[in-house]
Amino acid sequence: MFLNINEYKDKVKACWIGKNIGGTMGTPYEGKREVLDIKGFITQKGEVLPNDDLDLQLVWLYALEHIGPQNITAESLGEFWTSFILPYWNEYGICKVNMNRGIKAPASGDWDNDFWKDSNGAWIRTEIWACVAPGIPNLAVKYSMADAMVDHGAGEGTFAAMFVSAMQSSAFVLDDIFDCINVGLKCIPKNSRMAQSINIVLDCYKNGKTWLEARNIILETNKDIGDGWFQAPSNVAYAVIGLLYGEGDFKKSMITAINCGDDTDCTGATVGATLGLLHGMKGIPTDWCEYIGDDIVTVCVPKHTNFKMQAPKTCTELTERVVELCGHVLYAYNITADNKYFHKNIIELTDGETTPKAEQLQRIETAINKRIVPILDNIKPYTVSASCTLCDVDVTPDVKPVVKPNTEINYKMVINSHWFMEGKPTVLKINYYTPDGVEVLGDRNVMITPVGDFTAKTNFTVKIGDVTSDIKVIVELTAPGRASTLYVPVMILA
Repeated sequence: MFLNINEYKDKVKACWIGKNIGGTMGTPYEGKREVLDIKGFITQKGEVLPNDDLDLQLVWLYALEHIGPQNITAESLGEFWTSFILPYWNEYGICKVNMNRGIKAPASGDWDNDFWKDSNGAWIRTEIWACVAPGIPNLAVKYSMADAMVDHGAGEGTFAAMFVSAMQSSAFVLDDIFDCINVGLKCIPKNSRMAQSINIVLDCYKNGKTWLEARNIILETNKDIGDGWFQAPSNVAYAVIGLLYGEGDFKKSMITAINCGDDTDCTGATVGATLGLLHGMKGIPTDWCEYIGDDIVTVCVPKHTNFKMQAPKTCTELTERVVELCGHVLYAYNITADNKYFHKNIIELTDGETTPKAEQLQRIETAINKRIVPILDNIKPYTVSASCTLCDVDVTPDVKPVVKPNTEINYKMVINSHWFMEGKPTVLKINYYTPDGVEVLGDRNVMITPVGDFTAKTNFTVKIGDVTSDIKVIVELTAPGRASTLYVPVMILA
């Protein structure tokens, strides 16, 4: 499958310009709970308002450039959080405090985060993942899920990021927003509040309800989540209202989304970015494009480190660096296309024609069914993930892992290794290191066979004695003839 390189680059540029337009237009109204009646900008010409929606993606750009596309995990992004992201707002602060306590990402997004796990912090920063995985929504979802779980765990905020990234990635090769939305829906659990909210908007549009009626239905439906405010299911739905009821008109779409109220900088920015990806620069009104200019203004990345000096200062520079990265991402995943998130029919950038939409849609749906749908039911809270060149491991408890004397907690461990076995079965050795008063019962060996996705599953039980303080259990995995050792810290908090 092919994507024309010039078309790709034009859409990336339009994505960032559209993001800046929506963020700047919506920021003055952020948090207003009433229906609005805006007409356009109230900022001065050339004034770009800073927005964490774009700021955080500059950190992910830095991460991709410095550790490479195949090292992007919740664990690695957690380190970039603690090093380069300044705010302690809401879920941002909770995840950083949790990591400071020794709770690894993605579990950092679950602990003490019941109010904010369904909030907006993750789906607003998905464009970087879509842009380095153009027309490959299953790869964009892999990245956005790792990103979102750092501060949203297994909450609706993570499902929102998966939906938006898939929608935006598919916009590179599909020309119908309905197709893009349906791709996004295939990439999240069907019973999630996120999926329910998007389907409500689709039904309202198809049944002739007004955008305001759709907005009010969403508000009523989700009033039980986070006091009905600043939560992902409603705000992503408001962005979708803009995309549908705007009917392809950039200005109408933007204004409709922002007029729904709530997290208006986020809804406006996502609408602008998504339409930019769908239609390219030709879809952005010239007067608005000239009004906003090309600058990037930051608010939540540090001004005194080497990172700031390397952060792009314009949408043009950001576009160039993303386009350069995309080639590395496509190459990296083309040579390991058998991993659990991928499918071998990869997009190739070309000087020629883009492959027709019908073929692209069939390829996308095949990849999603093979790679994304099977993992949706396995997104569980309090999961601890770790990876090394040896394997990737997810460890998930069957209950919230809280210290209670003389009790047991059962864990499921999924081990994935897809390259080092050279066609031979491999037995991994497992050791458990525990503090006094704690015992682990479980397998000490597990075999991975070179069949399918090279995945093995096993279970272990942590038996807690007369202990009342925090517990850290270290799970160690080794393989005969291999020097690498993987350590998984499993926290049980008092």
